[in-house]
Amino acid sequence: MKQGIALAAVAGVAPVLGRSSGSALSFPEYRSYDALGLAQLVQQGEVSAMDLLETAIARSEAVNPDINCVVEKLYDFARSAINTGLPQGPFTGVPFMLKDLGMALKGTVTTNGSRFYRDARMDYSSTVVERYQRAGLVIFGKTASPEFGGTPTTESALFGDTRNPWNLTLSAGGSSGGSAAAVAAGILPVANGSDGGGSIRIPASCCGLFGMKPSRGRVPSGPKSLSSIMSVIHAVSRSVRDSAALLDASRGPEPGQTTIAPFPRGDYLAAVSRVPKALRIGLIHTPITHSPVDTECVKAAENAAILCEGLGHHVSGIQLPVDPREFFAATRIIMGAGTVVQVTTRERQLGREVTENDLEPIIWQRYQSSRGYTAEQLWNAQQRIEITAQRIALLQQEYDLLLSPTLATPPVKLGKLSLDQDNAAYEKEAISASAFTMLYNATGQPAMSVPLHWTPEGLPVGVMFAGRYGEEALLFQLAGQLEQASPWFDKLAPA
Repeated sequence: MKQGIALAAVAGVAPVLGRSSGSALSFPEYRSYDALGLAQLVQQGEVSAMDLLETAIARSEAVNPDINCVVEKLYDFARSAINTGLPQGPFTGVPFMLKDLGMALKGTVTTNGSRFYRDARMDYSSTVVERYQRAGLVIFGKTASPEFGGTPTTESALFGDTRNPWNLTLSAGGSSGGSAAAVAAGILPVANGSDGGGSIRIPASCCGLFGMKPSRGRVPSGPKSLSSIMSVIHAVSRSVRDSAALLDASRGPEPGQTTIAPFPRGDYLAAVSRVPKALRIGLIHTPITHSPVDTECVKAAENAAILCEGLGHHVSGIQLPVDPREFFAATRIIMGAGTVVQVTTRERQLGREVTENDLEPIIWQRYQSSRGYTAEQLWNAQQRIEITAQRIALLQQEYDLLLSPTLATPPVKLGKLSLDQDNAAYEKEAISASAFTMLYNATGQPAMSVPLHWTPEGLPVGVMFAGRYGEEALLFQLAGQLEQASPWFDKLAPA
């Protein structure tokens, strides 16, 4: 692996000069480091934070016209932050981007991928964003998301289509597809994402990246914009250790938070380098949708099982104890209620009612069909989700981790999951796209997509592992072991 992966983590960083204190990196050199590696270069004075920022900006300007992953440029904001002086932290001087969905940065616009929110300027910063800044990250832009994160691709009427750096005719996944495309294209080594049905893991799979969905309650979502029980915040990254260190920097409850994940024993970053015990792993071939699974995705999971067995783990096939009709009836109500809240919140802000022209066709239909849900329906849906979580928890008394493909297909053509199409055709494709991922949003468990497979055409296919609630550390242990056994850091998208 490249030097950036091998460097030790940075515990504290000296103040960073705004002007270059060393030699600027060429783009190939910049791309050969992960975020912690770049931070150590800054700490050692080999390169300045401003040099890294300008390299990231130059790369963004070069590739974004083709990929369309960056939707808000905060270049001057980032330059000012560096010149003012960055906090000392594990990522001091490293360029970073926020997903343009639910992430508030004071003074900037968060559109949530929607024309209805196109001018929604934030008067506060999210707790997690403040933690990113305290870690020394240099926020220089926001990445694309579909409207309200409502589809497993990143295509919107507001900003257009985000294209996959591995093949520009294909989707980068969603809803954190802008962040995944930006990382895969080499603009930066790690970027913020959120996951309400697979929205970190799906684009990670599509773009050949590592994507960790933390446990419910691990990362705060407030103070003002509280997410649904399905959604969590974290990131996509090229290296496992960047993801672990970023979760160390952002985890922990904020004042008033009531759903709090169990406190971990030690740092996640330290877990990456610890070899796990022999694990009992359950292999899932059939998703809860019972929809067909592409042979390349099946092969990816089976090869991962063989790799795990070669590392001393024990893998056996299992069936999920989940009724798909009950499960999707419940999640449809919960996610539909979230859409209604998104719309009515903005109506109050604007002082007017939403119109059909404000929303994309699928979101408009979802809003209309969800407005009539009763309190009883929402309560029953949440109860069904709790029962599902209990069933999976009982299953995992026998298995430390659950293994499956991340997706039922390799990356799909742009337009296939667009919000601008017939609802019946869309729902069939969308449910299939999140056939494996959505379960763990419902249960609140941590789950990760690991880039272990590429198709003969050179497209990435992720493999998913899910752990017990609160056990991200075990996932990071296995991820670090897999990263050493089957490295992916040097597999670069051609775009």
